[in-house]
Amino acid sequence: MVKNFKVTTRARSELIDITRQVQNVISSSGTSDGICQVFIPHTTAGVTINENADPDVKADIISSLEKTYPWKDNYRHSEGNSAAHIKASVIGSSVLVPVQDGRLVLGTWQCIYFCEFDGPRTRSGLVNIL
Repeated sequence: MVKNFKVTTRARSELIDITRQVQNVISSSGTSDGICQVFIPHTTAGVTINENADPDVKADIISSLEKTYPWKDNYRHSEGNSAAHIKASVIGSSVLVPVQDGRLVLGTWQCIYFCEFDGPRTRSGLVNIL
């Protein structure tokens, strides 16, 4: 089963918790056990799993990526968003999460983050349940 979802971002760089959206897809599918793949079909956005208890973690991730891959540098890409492409490549475009008893198997503090690096925009993603 594959289901599309939308995410609206409000900033150039932003991490948005999409765990509930992904869990809703699993719940509506009736899947009990398997694997859930979340895929982001964009070259300037990605997806990751990390802590959602302390909002400073999100800020630290964004800040560290900005320091490592600053928006303005000697990039050659003419659109001017090379930093976003690099960040998306470093973070990655998909994650796999086990599903057990109809629930995502995540650690106590973990969530799934949609990672925007060239916003604000309306983006899409896919949830694939295997």
